[in-house]
Amino acid sequence: MMASPGQTVALVIFGILALGFGTAVFRTKSMVRSALALLGSMAAVGGLFFALEAEFLGVLQLMMMATEMTIMAIFMVMFMMDPGGLQQMEMTHQERPSVAAGVIGGLIAAALSTLAPWGSRVTAAPTPGTQVHDLGIELMSRSMLIFETAGLAILIAMIVTTTIALKVEHKA
Repeated sequence: MMASPGQTVALVIFGILALGFGTAVFRTKSMVRSALALLGSMAAVGGLFFALEAEFLGVLQLMMMATEMTIMAIFMVMFMMDPGGLQQMEMTHQERPSVAAGVIGGLIAAALSTLAPWGSRVTAAPTPGTQVHDLGIELMSRSMLIFETAGLAILIAMIVTTTIALKVEHKA
């Protein structure tokens, strides 16, 4: 099944947005602007999922990022000296090793994606409804315990960090 022209345009637009916002995450010296750029990049990835007719993953991506950004904003207000991000900050630490690690990681990812055998191309993918059904069956069977455990661990971590922050605030 060939992609429609609209799908192709959406893929290109959302791909450019994801890359542009992803670059902006590391180019700004404001934590708030960096967080907003990250939100824009991840929202564009959600748009890519929609363009690829993976609606479940698109909604999951957008919901996850909205929740993550809310939690990040709470922690920024609690712990940062400049939560509004109006003062410029130096957000690059160990710049040379970071650039080297990024270049090496990028080269490894490029080599793996181009040199690895991808297998045969799928001639007819299941419909989006079938894909969502199959994913639901997978999540509700052998992967259920993993997701439940991860969700519980995240909830406990949020409660503990909020409790620690409240105790620190009361002592000050």
